Amino acid sequence: MTAKEKKPEKVASKDRKKEKKDSDSAIETRVIKKKKRTEKQQKRKSMRGKTDIETKTERKHDNKGHGNQSKGPWSENILDYFINQKRIQRRDGAEIIWNHAANSKNKLKEALQSDAHMIEADVLLRTSGKKRPIMAHPPATDSDLTLQEWLNGVSSTNKGIKLDFKSIEAVLPSMQILNTLKADIKQPVWINADILPGPGGKAKPVDPKEFLQTVASFFPEVTLSLGWTTGWFPNKNNTGYNWEMVRAMEDICKELKQPVTFPVRAALVHQSWTQLSWLLQTSDRYSLTIWAGKDDIYPVEDLLYVRDNSEEYRVYYDIYDPQNSDLKKAIEHTQNN
Repeated sequence: MTAKEKKPEKVASKDRKKEKKDSDSAIETRVIKKKKRTEKQQKRKSMRGKTDIETKTERKHDNKGHGNQSKGPWSENILDYFINQKRIQRRDGAEIIWNHAANSKNKLKEALQSDAHMIEADVLLRTSGKKRPIMAHPPATDSDLTLQEWLNGVSSTNKGIKLDFKSIEAVLPSMQILNTLKADIKQPVWINADILPGPGGKAKPVDPKEFLQTVASFFPEVTLSLGWTTGWFPNKNNTGYNWEMVRAMEDICKELKQPVTFPVRAALVHQSWTQLSWLLQTSDRYSLTIWAGKDDIYPVEDLLYVRDNSEEYRVYYDIYDPQNSDLKKAIEHTQNN
């Protein structure tokens, strides 16, 4: 290869360094703007009709309606739980560390030995042999780990549980197994399913009515994680969450009593913030869990924008590096200034 042929590589390297420098500068600028936005948010809060104390009182009143079941540790807010465990310092969703797809014995072992606060795994119903709930994500149809074994392993720790259901067939038998372990569960439990079609989504949603009725019959106070099926494709114009999607979700959730978190795709959040912000504001029971596919491309500035325009305790970030480390770096910088 000649010197002329190598020259474009040097130019590209300089461009990448410049892009990194520009990104760092953008974070510095956003840190300064964050302080101004915080002041505005505090003013808006002071003008609201309800105080924080009134809101907490309403929540306590709502929880009384379900009797002793509301006292189960599986229904505890994860921020409160991990603060009490002295594993986080602040009621900030960004402090929660997630472990994904602990769907095998080896993956579960790694998750239990990690620093993760919340362990997520996918639940399917085994179709061959003895039909029982197993830990697997489509297109996989089998696993070396059953739900019973998974719960036995996690329930003996102080890590939170998040079960992601990929089919309605697995929900009832899974709730029955979970119910037998009620006395052993000392940590919060989140129950997740994509119940509506969303932007670019091709997978079949889990039936919302049957899903919610089944879960509520066993765990009426458990935190529900209710999302949309989505897709994201590089080099394409990926549309975001539109008004029809968020209003359909609100129609389903407005009659619920328990906390609901909406898992939303990081690469689609910024362009959909008007809709998602509206949804978040319709109830103080709601939160967002921002997640990302491993190959999704999006700037950390999108996450910082969300953080600047929402309460810290109402947004969780279940994402990968480099965005995850860049987000934590920006947050640390803000806290130190």
